[in-house]
Amino acid sequence: MSDIKFGTDGWRAIIADDYTVKNVIRVAEATAIFMEERAMQKVVIGYDCRFGGKLFAETAARVMGSHQIEVIMGDHVASTPMVSLGVRKLGADLGIVITASHNPPSYNGFKLKSSFGGPSIPDDIAAVEKHIPDKAMKDLDSMDKIKEKGLLSYVNLEDMYYDHVMASFDIPAIRNSSFTIGYDAMYGAGYLIFPRILPQAKCLHCDYNPSFYGQAPEPIERNLKPFADMIKADPNMQIGIANDGDADRIGMFDGDGNFVDSHHILLLLLYYLHKYKGLTGKVVITFSVTDKMVQMAKKFGLEYEVTKIGFKYIAEIMTKEDVLVGGEESGGLAVKGHIPERDGVWIGLMILEFMAKAGKSLKELVQMVYDEIGTFAFDRDDLHITEDKKDEVLQKCHKDQYTAFGSYTITRTEKLDGFKYYLNNNTWIMIRPSGTEPVLRVYCEAPDRAIARTTLDAVRKELLG
Repeated sequence: MSDIKFGTDGWRAIIADDYTVKNVIRVAEATAIFMEERAMQKVVIGYDCRFGGKLFAETAARVMGSHQIEVIMGDHVASTPMVSLGVRKLGADLGIVITASHNPPSYNGFKLKSSFGGPSIPDDIAAVEKHIPDKAMKDLDSMDKIKEKGLLSYVNLEDMYYDHVMASFDIPAIRNSSFTIGYDAMYGAGYLIFPRILPQAKCLHCDYNPSFYGQAPEPIERNLKPFADMIKADPNMQIGIANDGDADRIGMFDGDGNFVDSHHILLLLLYYLHKYKGLTGKVVITFSVTDKMVQMAKKFGLEYEVTKIGFKYIAEIMTKEDVLVGGEESGGLAVKGHIPERDGVWIGLMILEFMAKAGKSLKELVQMVYDEIGTFAFDRDDLHITEDKKDEVLQKCHKDQYTAFGSYTITRTEKLDGFKYYLNNNTWIMIRPSGTEPVLRVYCEAPDRAIARTTLDAVRKELLG
């Protein structure tokens, strides 16, 4: 049997290769043993639109029921935030989501959610991983048998989430706004809930399609060209919102079809919650997020903290401290007043509410942020290289063997999680391997897009030759 390891956000693998029924049984059994050790008795299980989602979710449920753990199953496709909210509202001890989030369609995965309604903390993940057996258990109880034992029930997680949204936002103000809203579900788990909340939205890829038409459902600019084209074609559309496969991440476009990344969205959230709504709290961001967030937090007199990469680190702080805004570069953002969880639909609604209350377009809101902290741009390259080449680059980083990238010399280095290099052209770049894919990520923050691109090109040339 294959060796199973959890990455930054759960276990993920290629379906029918390492992601098999037998391996899901192994991970589910480890989770059940972990729950038994801590006298946990109830689990919520959900699944997104990926191939085999219901099968793998029921497999996990059968393992749990065989261990006498009560299972509450989502009755149809659900986003990750729906499962997390369900755990919290139903008083469960743990949540399991069958999803590979933004990964390519060939992947599926297994996420764990804690009783507080967010990702399980790193120590708990490590404890589950330690219990993964070498072989899958046999003689699982059937779904019917679990139900007969009173250990299985079903819940509509979408209804629960919808009611929570309607009680938390000024939805009438958004629905009655004069601008057109664009939404791209990327064939992911937001395809039902977003149009339900905002029926007037002009939707794209809001169908059930486990293949995602071959496109990894990650809401980054290069994956969203058809959506950008749709926005450009409609002069009344002032915002476009895109979510990933399990709808916990977000990407945006302004009315001109320009991509608005997670860095800008984080700044908008902080501006809205503090300047408009008068709320306070700590700002928590991961190592790859723009330095402008620290700049704005200081300007507003708010405490801030920079964590390792992985939303689980933010979530852990949110359960212990008063956090106003938390987020990561990859589009996973969270705010005060909701569960400590990434939620792409929730964040999109918050920006829409900001637009409706301020009477401004997304482009105008971004300009308000620039007026506070100055303009900037962010870009990222994902280098698909061999493991040997990746190891070679990382060894050089560890040994401080890079002193420049092309004509750009390194002035300062930080190594909290990956390798961040501040350069003499008023930029910084960061090199870090992906935790879930065979990829080396290179990030760049610069004064504008052109400088970011030339800097990334210089880095690529230096790293790959």
